[in-house]
Amino acid sequence: MELADLRAKIRDIKNFPTEGILFKDITTLLKDGPAFRFVIEHLAERYRHERVEIVVGIESRGFIFGGALAASLNAGFVPVRKLGKLPGKTIEVEYELEYGRDALAVHEDAIRSGQRVLAVDDLLATGGTMAATLRLIEQLGGRVIGVTFLIELAFLHGRDKLKNYPLHSLIVYD
Repeated sequence: MELADLRAKIRDIKNFPTEGILFKDITTLLKDGPAFRFVIEHLAERYRHERVEIVVGIESRGFIFGGALAASLNAGFVPVRKLGKLPGKTIEVEYELEYGRDALAVHEDAIRSGQRVLAVDDLLATGGTMAATLRLIEQLGGRVIGVTFLIELAFLHGRDKLKNYPLHSLIVYD
């Protein structure tokens, strides 16, 4: 399998979740074992020599890639979730959406100061969710060594909000 083959594994769904949106459905890639394995192996190889200690995955599809990638890198996995979804003490951050505000949370003891952290999500759109996640990581003292995505929608310019971090996307839609 090649990186170019992955595009064929992603299904477009018109008008989801709202009218005018072309949704990139990755469930068709996830159900293909060799394709899913290829994604994880490709990402793991890219970060294998970075001494990643923690992989942070963003709710919810970031959990799928983050957990598998953490296991492959022999690193811990930390979930970043919407408010009210984590038990125990958390820290939170609010961020702007195109249509309002949202907030994310992480356990306050999830990352130790100085730990090498890789942040992962399935899709980079406008960059707000990942930018908020990176703020959480840094508030805990984590050192962001990379930010990675399966898909990047380059026409939404999300990369601009993440320009201070090493960023990698497997598939880019211009």
